[in-house]
Amino acid sequence: MAVAYFHFSRELNDFLPRHKRHTKIVYSFTERASIKDMIESLGVPHTEVDSIEVNAKSVDFCYIVQDADNINIYPISARNSIYPKIELRPEPLSSIRFVLDIHLGKLATSLRLLGFDTLYRNDYKDEELALISHNESRVLLTRDKGLLMRSLVIYGYYVRNTNPQQQIVEVLQRFDLFNVVSPFQRCLRCNGILEAIAKESIVDQLPETVQLQIDEFHRCQNCGQIYWKGSHYERLQQFVQSLMANGN
Repeated sequence: MAVAYFHFSRELNDFLPRHKRHTKIVYSFTERASIKDMIESLGVPHTEVDSIEVNAKSVDFCYIVQDADNINIYPISARNSIYPKIELRPEPLSSIRFVLDIHLGKLATSLRLLGFDTLYRNDYKDEELALISHNESRVLLTRDKGLLMRSLVIYGYYVRNTNPQQQIVEVLQRFDLFNVVSPFQRCLRCNGILEAIAKESIVDQLPETVQLQIDEFHRCQNCGQIYWKGSHYERLQQFVQSLMANGN
């Protein structure tokens, strides 16, 4: 029987049983297997891994683990741990777009509020999410480790927090997005782009009090939802300001 020795760095230990965290893991095996398969068999999704070092040399996910290999696995936050390193993904994303699973509806709304292209439906199946993420180069956000282990998923992230307000801060910090926040540009309902529209063309669709008090309106180019700056807008502005304070 062959044996390999695994050491997971930093937050990758979040996925391990407590007794295996921050220590060398002895992994026994009898059949040939890729390092990607072994990493995921230990509970760590491949999407969380930024680089892998085997016997002081950088390898990719296709590497076949050998007897007595010493393996170090690094998360995204430790991207400078190995130099030079072999890239594990085709290329860095030029812009960040998201697709979210059924459990992250409030996070999806917050991301749209901040201007990020965010797909979300409460009836997406796991295979649909993986396919969308793969075909559209979207980051898959989920709290389902198994979903991130699907081979189609190249870019993904396991959201640690369960509180929606903490989740949005976590995602902004993880992907360094504070400097590209552009609030009130997208429809919170469907993710469409908002465009300014003349009051006269929609006045018959407005509540009477809004007709009398508000003059500036935007409409979603996709679903037609109308937005204006009422009391709800002030609350959303305060929410955005509180989030941005976390980026300073």
